Amino acid sequence: MTAFTIVQPKRIRFGRGEARAAIPEIAAMGQRLFLVHGRDAGRAAWLISVLKAQGVGVHAHACPTEPTLPMLEDALTAARGADCIVSLGGGAAIDLGKAIAALLPASGVPLDYLEVVGRGQRLDADPLPFVAIPTTAGTGAEVTKNAVIDVPEHRRKVSLRDDRMLADLAVIDPALTDHCPRGVTLASGLDAITQVIEPFLCTRATPYTDALCRAAIPKGLAALRHLMKGEDSGARDGMAWVSLSGGLALANSGLGAVHGLAGVIGGLTGAAHGAVCGALLPHVLRANRAALASSAPQAGRFDEVAGWVGTAFGSEDGIGSLERRMHGAGLPRLSVQGLSAEDHAAVANAAAASSSMKANPAALGPADLVAILAAAG
Repeated sequence: MTAFTIVQPKRIRFGRGEARAAIPEIAAMGQRLFLVHGRDAGRAAWLISVLKAQGVGVHAHACPTEPTLPMLEDALTAARGADCIVSLGGGAAIDLGKAIAALLPASGVPLDYLEVVGRGQRLDADPLPFVAIPTTAGTGAEVTKNAVIDVPEHRRKVSLRDDRMLADLAVIDPALTDHCPRGVTLASGLDAITQVIEPFLCTRATPYTDALCRAAIPKGLAALRHLMKGEDSGARDGMAWVSLSGGLALANSGLGAVHGLAGVIGGLTGAAHGAVCGALLPHVLRANRAALASSAPQAGRFDEVAGWVGTAFGSEDGIGSLERRMHGAGLPRLSVQGLSAEDHAAVANAAAASSSMKANPAALGPADLVAILAAAG
């Protein structure tokens, strides 16, 4: 068996009611908390109230969109003096909070540490204590070791990455995702499913990530199918677990061409990450399978994935059924999400050099990636 390591937050709490149950633990982590929340400040009111009742000072800060470099710079100024960072929200709020916790003690500016467009330096100080409480089930950002930041000047989304950026406490309470809007549920659910499929197929899969993904892929497909029919607390619980599994899996193995392309497309168009991943997924699966010899180690895994999809959607054409079902449920194609055919070559070239592509199971060049974009457009 190949040697591997496991990285994960210091502590993970999972289950309905855990967000409130964790309050004393959160309050013990600092007396001056900087709370990052999403666009709707009202969704954070309960947390602010109970933390203040514990005698904790709370400064609330909104993250209304996916975090950009200017947003991060403003938040770092606002967070000065904080001794703990808490994020309550979707992947955007969690990534912003994670980046603040990492960079507030650092001696340099954000571009010193950002990959691709920056200097990519290692953090020169330990991050502040960080607590992540997701309110969507998709990104798994609460258990990953990177924060994705949009740099408008370069029209790229890039990462700030360090093992020390793992949360001190991740609280996954599926009740916080109940009644999430259907469109957000679809996009975030497809993100979660992609993030258990790509680590399962990638060249860096381990027995640990396999154990997570083999159970999570069929569970996620079934949960998303139920949620597209209507609200279902059991399916919400299942999707929250799949999202957590995907975050742990990608943090301990790798991703692939879906995320290699999605990061570039998101920076170019501003489209929602999960929606981009969903639109790309079936076409990347087909391209990878076609590029692999039948004897390749990953070939059998593609057949397993296709079988799980087919079972979930009652079709022998597993990947085709996934494509039809998700677009039938309202997922827009890439052209509707803002990607022009004129940008395909530039996106493919940038994606080919991305970190996510390094673990892709097949050698896909820019021409292959252009074909994927055309099929997904």
